[in-house]
Amino acid sequence: MAEPQASKDFIREIIDADLASNKYQGRVHTRFPPEPNGYLHIGHAKSICLNFGIAEQYNGKCNLRFDDTNPAKEEEEYVQSIITDVKWLGFDWQDRLFYASDYFDQMYTYAEDLVKKGKAYVDDLTADQIAELRGTLTNPGTKSPYRDRSIDENLSLFRRMKAGEFPDGSKVLRAKIDMNHPNLNMRDPVMYRILRATHHNTGDKWCIYPMYDWAHGLEDSIEHITHSICTLEFENHRPLYDWFLDALGVYHPQQIEFARLNLTFTVMSKRLLLQLVNDGLVKGWDDPRLPTISGMRRRGYSPSGIRTFAKRIGVAKVNSIVDFEFLEYCIREDLNKTAPRYMGVLRPLKVTIENYPETKEEVDAVNNPEDPGMGSRRIPFSKTLYIEQDDFMEQPPPKFYRLALGREVRLRYAYFITCRDVVKRDGKVVELRCTYDPATKGGYAPDGRKVKSTIHWVSASDAVDAEVRLYNKLFTVRDPLDQKGADYKTLLNPQSLEILQQCKVEPAVKTCKPLDRFQFERLGYFCVDTDTTPGHLVLNRTTELRDTWGKIQSAAGPKP
Repeated sequence: MAEPQASKDFIREIIDADLASNKYQGRVHTRFPPEPNGYLHIGHAKSICLNFGIAEQYNGKCNLRFDDTNPAKEEEEYVQSIITDVKWLGFDWQDRLFYASDYFDQMYTYAEDLVKKGKAYVDDLTADQIAELRGTLTNPGTKSPYRDRSIDENLSLFRRMKAGEFPDGSKVLRAKIDMNHPNLNMRDPVMYRILRATHHNTGDKWCIYPMYDWAHGLEDSIEHITHSICTLEFENHRPLYDWFLDALGVYHPQQIEFARLNLTFTVMSKRLLLQLVNDGLVKGWDDPRLPTISGMRRRGYSPSGIRTFAKRIGVAKVNSIVDFEFLEYCIREDLNKTAPRYMGVLRPLKVTIENYPETKEEVDAVNNPEDPGMGSRRIPFSKTLYIEQDDFMEQPPPKFYRLALGREVRLRYAYFITCRDVVKRDGKVVELRCTYDPATKGGYAPDGRKVKSTIHWVSASDAVDAEVRLYNKLFTVRDPLDQKGADYKTLLNPQSLEILQQCKVEPAVKTCKPLDRFQFERLGYFCVDTDTTPGHLVLNRTTELRDTWGKIQSAAGPKP
């Protein structure tokens, strides 16, 4: 099935209207502008799919641009990780890779223009003093005692700030707007601060750096973006962007805000994710339990599954929370069509087929029943096998149809077997003694008799040992940030990772490369972890087979 087509959400309706009125001479030009202060997460994936998807839909362009205005928190590692993630999701910015720092000279010139127009001034107040004098939502702000400096004095001080004559934090450049404005963002916002820090792109060229609110709209203007798509938290900043562009008299993009993605059982904040990484509560930014794109890639999520998820949840104007199970549903649906099938046993129980010869054979197995074009493979079969421990019970309850004493079941692709005896050690079942019916080769009885269960297996002498990591939800509650008085880190799920050693998998898995995805029949979807080394196969469970999304009665996200 092809990926779903994007519906006509309110953003696309605005673009349609702009095209109809020829507002931007028929152009559609978007951008994805991450700050390189952490790894991207699934919420950024939604924005990536939206911005690049709109450009593709309207035969337009989309830039990848780094909002790198704060060298104290930004690193080249994050830049490279973002480039990798956007490419992995399947998008191409062609020759339009930009940095806010590419425009620092132009931004400085613009700032001098505002100073010359009497619309910006140098302030000696500290950050705390500025915050205190800004006022509140109900009380107006108080003007800085330095607000009425002359244009010449402000221009001289600003140039001396740039030249490095003042210590860090001693002066800032502020816009002169309105200290009584009902929008606090308009109360003489800071445009530049003195900060001696080596920048990943410009090195030590600058000792003053633009604030995000000053830089953001200018970047869009310089790049001639038509539709500047942001999340809702920037809605109150739009009047400030408009004021800066109008005061300068430069090209004016249109900013449109949409609701950010919130997902259950996790946190969607680079700041909080960084805390988990730095505190050692997860194993790096690509820990498969995290909602980061790199973590999801390592867990085995497919880019097409994530793109489908982003399209299906849609674009809204009101914040909401989407069930994690719906993301899993989209991934599972995609992998069901594309992932080859193998057999693996996570908790092995030895089975000896007493009447099977000492020789071995191979049986035919389908690689993917959803795609006949993927063909089949040959699997070794022998006298000694492994099955799952929970596929056998000595005293089975009603409706347990798997293996039990005296019961016959089908081995997938192979034969019918019947359990005849049990070997125990210290009271624990360690081996089953079985017989097989040679006439049932391929898993079907010529006399037409039926069995109620089919179980998977691997040949003991051919099995490959594997370490398997089973991942569950990162937190124990749906919304870790909505628990009054609770530190979100105390709500981490202690069972979010279970590591199984000495699992047994069919030999074909050994040929898979890191990040290859596949299904273990009856168990779920898995991928080869990047920790795999020669002689040590490490697998991650991507998601289980069962559809928990279908059982949710009151889901926050849209139903498929």
